[in-house]
Amino acid sequence: MTRVHVEAERSTRNVMEHSETKQIKIENRKKQHMAVVVEEVKQATGLVFVMHGLGGHKGQKQIRAVAETFLKHGYTVVTFDTTNTFGESDGSLELATTTNYIEDLEDVINWAKGEVWYKEPFVLVGHSLGGISTILYAEKNPENVCALAPMSAVVSGKLSIESRPERARLWKEQGFEEKQSTSRPWLKAKIPWSHMEDRCLYDVLPQASKLTMPVLITVGSKDLITPLEHQRMLLETLPGRKEIHVIEGAEHTLTEEVHIQELKDTFDLWINTIQ
Repeated sequence: MTRVHVEAERSTRNVMEHSETKQIKIENRKKQHMAVVVEEVKQATGLVFVMHGLGGHKGQKQIRAVAETFLKHGYTVVTFDTTNTFGESDGSLELATTTNYIEDLEDVINWAKGEVWYKEPFVLVGHSLGGISTILYAEKNPENVCALAPMSAVVSGKLSIESRPERARLWKEQGFEEKQSTSRPWLKAKIPWSHMEDRCLYDVLPQASKLTMPVLITVGSKDLITPLEHQRMLLETLPGRKEIHVIEGAEHTLTEEVHIQELKDTFDLWINTIQ
């Protein structure tokens, strides 16, 4: 371990000593219970919401990597399981839609507004379906978001279909696609084609000019689900301070420690530029 990483770990421990973790359940607009974790830092530098993707959960390696990096910099961190995912919230993955992910993000933020640690503007980070959800929220509420970091974000439903047309054809013909959890491979679910029909209602590109806050885009070089090409399309539409980081050899969901560490290092540098 390098001296830099040793000092980073020491800094993280120091912040953690002055933070408090709360695991709670809140209700969304549909009266479903959602599992939320708040890691509150006293006299926090800022606030960040970190959101997982389709079938993900708040404890995934990549989600924890980002959360821990923000904690090191003195941010209060909110992570949560959406409904309809492989997590601790209500619902079934078979019912997951982009709409329900967007609504759950909005509901978590609206709940947070009543808490003593809430601060505006805040940072939004989201992976994949969480990525498009955070982008759309920032487009709708740019005054509330001081920085945005989509990780391998879905850019639009149309592009999701165009990037893997054969997959889409088989999915539509069969009526469903089997989804297996990357971090919990014993968990599987059949996602109906109606999921893609709902996803096609959304596209971040037409309103991307509203994203004037600093934006960090991260993506794996081997990501076939939300490929680099899509991320560059988003990058080109952004009007403000922006950067993209490609993690060589990484796929859509990061699981290898070398890729997780690169993600941490990338966020570590970026957070310094937005404080």
